[in-house]
Amino acid sequence: QLQASGGGLVQAGGSLRLSCAAPGRPFSKVAMGWFRQAPGKEREFVASIKWSGRSTYYADSVKGRFTISRDNAKNTAYLQMNSLKPEDTAVYYCAAGLSLYSDYVPSQEREYLNWGQGTQVTVSS
Repeated sequence: QLQASGGGLVQAGGSLRLSCAAPGRPFSKVAMGWFRQAPGKEREFVASIKWSGRSTYYADSVKGRFTISRDNAKNTAYLQMNSLKPEDTAVYYCAAGLSLYSDYVPSQEREYLNWGQGTQVTVSS
């Protein structure tokens, strides 16, 4: 089970850093992704990173504000969120990709196998 943490309440314009720990899994061999689900909406893609960390992909809505990274030695992925907006309010989920050592950086839910429990991010205006 992936363990997402770091959520909280922050004012608009503020920052948060989410972490996703993946104990006991082949973390360093698969892509990692972040998704979010706002109340009354479907879960949506936020960002993903290749197993090596050398490629990343972002949703247009967060490009330039969010940064995904990973530390394979610590089996942990991160999502640095800056310039937060009220519309970023959601439960954020991390997920581990299906394919080992893939050159592709996935952005679809069906391309992820394991999911964390989610962490709430609330941005006040």
